[in-house]
Amino acid sequence: MTDSNLPPQDPNAAPQPTPAAPLSHEQDVQWGSFAHLGGILGILPSLIIWLVFKDRGSFTNTEGKEALNFQITLVLATVALWVLTTIITVVTFGFGALFGFLTYIPWILGVIFSIIAFMTAKDGNHYRYPFAIRLIK
Repeated sequence: MTDSNLPPQDPNAAPQPTPAAPLSHEQDVQWGSFAHLGGILGILPSLIIWLVFKDRGSFTNTEGKEALNFQITLVLATVALWVLTTIITVVTFGFGALFGFLTYIPWILGVIFSIIAFMTAKDGNHYRYPFAIRLIK
């Protein structure tokens, strides 16, 4: 029996992918907290976790965006401090290099706040970083 209302199927067409199953509450909390903890290693872990799991759990989506926005803020702060230190070093004929340690401050803050966020999120509570440019809404 054929239905004339259905479009003809191309035998060479690839099968449609099935959507991923939603995360359980425990998995959602786990991946949401891992998005924060991944910030210790930089921006990529938070980005990957958010991209992979954002449509599978609301907690992971929210916490992944928050962690990613914080990591973007840290990258921008590091670049700004590096440029500022370089300019000061050139203008002061090398004495500005004494301020080179300032470029490590965003990384240190990132480690501290990522651990605090992980400890909060692993209990299922939302965490909001005290300073972050929220580019991803």
